[in-house]
Order: sequence, then C-alpha cells, then structure tokens
Amino acid sequence: MQARFALDLSGLPDHGFGTRSLTWWGTVGLFAIESMTLAIGGAAYLYLMQHEAHWPPVARSPDLAISTTLTIILVLSVIPNMWLKRRAEQYDLKAVRIGMIVMSLIGAALVPLRLYEFAHLNVYWDTDAYGSAVWGLLGLHTTHLVTDLVDTIVLAALLFSRHGNHARRYVDTAENAMYWNFVVFAWLPVYAIIYWVPRWM
Repeated sequence: MQARFALDLSGLPDHGFGTRSLTWWGTVGLFAIESMTLAIGGAAYLYLMQHEAHWPPVARSPDLAISTTLTIILVLSVIPNMWLKRRAEQYDLKAVRIGMIVMSLIGAALVPLRLYEFAHLNVYWDTDAYGSAVWGLLGLHTTHLVTDLVDTIVLAALLFSRHGNHARRYVDTAENAMYWNFVVFAWLPVYAIIYWVPRWM
C-alpha cells in the first residue's frame, strides 16, 4: 500500500492583513464594481451636458457651501482613519475601540449633512435628465457612505463584545478603514462633476 504524506498546517495563522486576506480581495473587487458604476453615472452626466446649449439647463447650479463643508470633513477624516488602520494592524484593542467610535461619529455626522445637501442641488430628480443625473450620482455615493457607516457601527459593537479581541476583528477593522478611504476618494470626482463642471462651462 502506498504511503500517504500529510502536511501539518495547524501552526499557520488563521488570518492575514492586506493581500493575504480573501476579504481584502473581495473588497478590491467591490471597489472595481462601484468605481465603474460611478464612472457610468459621470459619463451619463457629461453626455447630457454635450447636448445642451446651457449647462445646467435649470436656472442655478448646485450650492457649494454644504458640499464643500462635507468634502473637507471627508478628506480630514482620512487622518483618524489611517491611524485606526495602523492600530488595528498592531492589535491594539483599546485604540481600535476609540478609533471605531470616532469614525462612527464622523459617519453619523456626515449622513444628515448629505441629506441636507440634496435639498441644495436646486433641481429635483424628476425635473429633467440633468436632475436625474445629479441625483443619481449623489445617490450612488450616499449609498456608499451609509453602507460604510452601518458596517462601522456593527463592527464597533463587535469590538466591544466578547468577540472583540479575536484576531479576525482587527483584519475586519483594517479592511473597513480601506473601504472608508475609497468612499472619500470616490467622492472627489463626483464633487467636481456635480459642483464645479457647471461653473466651468
């Protein structure tokens, strides 16, 4: 009878950060899908713009104050977010808990601000094709913002539970931080298209 050999893999870690994590690859795939969705929305907006004599076709461009405030907060939020990611990679439970509370509060402050932003687009979604394009783009990004907020709150709750000090939670935290960075940087071209393109044309 032929001898069978088996490798003992019990000593291998059950988690990994970055490219060693399957969830990391899944998140990167999600970035590709969501980026393409936003790109299609932006392309539709620019296509419509090329077929109008005046842009926007309504009387006023979207108001800048609310959106610029939101953009500044989003960009600044990268600082505590990257600090949180580094603490997660060092398995610092106390710091990670603090960081998750901070990021949950930032997200909770941004969502109402975003909803207020819709009221200052100076067009309704059903006014015309321009209104649909603007609301569609802002709605897509709002979906990302709300999704990450819910994920952050749920993960924060887990970190304060008896499952909080499991190694996998630190990986989840690092990947959640990566997704937040995507939410921030995906917003910048959308912000430029909705708020600055009409002012440049």
